[in-house]
Amino acid sequence: MHAMTLNEKLDFEWKQVPDPVRKQGEVLIRVVAAGVNRADLMQKDGCYASPEGWPQWCGLEVSGIVEEVSADAPVKTGDKVCALPGGGGYSEKVTVPVGMVIPVPEGLSMIEAASLPEVWSTVYLNLKQEAGGMKPGDVFYMQAGASGVGLAAIQFAKIMGAEVITTIDSEEKAAFVRKIGADYVLDYRKEDVRPVIKAHPPTVALDCIGGRLMGECFKNMVFGGRWIMIATMAGAETVIDLETVWRKRIRLIGSTLRSRTAEEKAHILHCLQTELWPFFSQRKLVSNIHAVFPINEVEKAHGVLRRAENIGKVVLTF
Repeated sequence: MHAMTLNEKLDFEWKQVPDPVRKQGEVLIRVVAAGVNRADLMQKDGCYASPEGWPQWCGLEVSGIVEEVSADAPVKTGDKVCALPGGGGYSEKVTVPVGMVIPVPEGLSMIEAASLPEVWSTVYLNLKQEAGGMKPGDVFYMQAGASGVGLAAIQFAKIMGAEVITTIDSEEKAAFVRKIGADYVLDYRKEDVRPVIKAHPPTVALDCIGGRLMGECFKNMVFGGRWIMIATMAGAETVIDLETVWRKRIRLIGSTLRSRTAEEKAHILHCLQTELWPFFSQRKLVSNIHAVFPINEVEKAHGVLRRAENIGKVVLTF
C-alpha cells in the first residue's frame, strides 16, 4: 500500500510501505478519507510523535470500508466505518482495535464520517467525562469557536442546555457559530472577552489556547467551575491566582485523548455511537466540512489549519 509518510527532514513523502497485518482483536480498514487535526500539524513539525505501536506518520481519524475482521466482531466485512487510530491514518489501509471502530452514522457521507472520531471523542471526553457534563443555566466558554473542536463543543454544550461564550476572528466565522447556537460571540481582534466572562461566569471552559488570557479569565469562573486544558496555542505560561482556586473550589484539568488506552478510547466511541450518532442522523448535530483535498495535496490541507482559515473540518481523500 501507499502512505503519506514523513521523511528524515519531516517533509511529506507518498511512498510504498508494507501492508498492515491485522492481529486478533483488530479491524483492517481500507481508508476512504481522513480528517486533519492540529495534532497532525504538531507531528509534521516533529513535536508530537505517534504512541508506541502506531505508524510514525500523521492521521488520527479515518472513514473507510472493513476489509478484514473476526467473525464475532460487531462490524462486518464491507461495512462503512469510522475509526480512531493512534497514528498512521494518512494511508490506504490501517489496522485499528475493534473497540475503536464504529459504524458511520446513518445518512452521513464518508467524508463527513472521517471528520467525526477525533474531535467528537475529544469533546465527549472532556465535557462529559472530565467536566461531568452541564445543565440548563450553566455557561460554557471556549476560544477558537469555529475550529473543528470548537464547533463540536458548542453544539454539545447547547444539547446539554448551557449558554455558550466563544471567540472568533472573522465575521464569517461569527455568523456560523451563531447559527449553531453560540450565545456570546466576540471577535478577539477588536473585542475584549474579559467583561463578558465577568458578567457571565463560566461553569466549564475547554481551553486550547492558554497564554496570558487564560489566567485572567480563570479567576471569574463560578464556584466549582471546571477549566480543562487541551492545548496551549497562545503559550504555555500564565498567571493564576491560587487563592481563587481554593476559595472557589475551581478545578484545573489537563487532558489529552491520544495517550488514552485502547479501552478508554473504546468506551468513548461506544458512548458516541449510542448517545450522539442518532443526533447526527437526525441532523441535530452537524460536522461542517470546510474543505476537502486529495491526499497528494496534504500540504494545502495543513496550510488551511496553520492559517486558521477553517470553519470546521478539513478532510483528505484517497
